[in-house]
Amino acid sequence: MWRQFLEKENAVADFRALIGATDPADAADGTIRKAYAENKGRNAVHGSDSDENAAIEGEFHFSASEVH
Repeated sequence: MWRQFLEKENAVADFRALIGATDPADAADGTIRKAYAENKGRNAVHGSDSDENAAIEGEFHFSASEVH
């Protein structure tokens, strides 16, 4: 499985704009979820909703040796 951290100014907000709303029916045209998601439960991609949750989720999904 491919996993990647995105580190940049406004990373969470910018990435969430790229992936679209959780429900693909509500996602904007041109977003990943609009193009590839099946429904809210199978929405093609995950993006944290805050910097704090990104840190928590990153520690959960990645070992220290995987984070650079």
